[in-house]
Amino acid sequence: MPRQRTLKLRCPICKKAVKSGDPEFPFCSDRCRTIDLGKWASGAYVIPSQDADPEEQIRETTPEDSDEDS
Repeated sequence: MPRQRTLKLRCPICKKAVKSGDPEFPFCSDRCRTIDLGKWASGAYVIPSQDADPEEQIRETTPEDSDEDS
């Protein structure tokens, strides 16, 4: 009979060991899950981007900034 494989990982908040079969996986508790949700909601987690801000591109190309009269 094959054994069911369980992953043993760490909670992303408190780093406590968590098994993949635990009900709160990947967190160790509801407390850590709520802390993580709060970080997402407050904007603490950010994905960096190398794309330029569209507002900055618009400001750089406005005709008011160019000297066409010279």
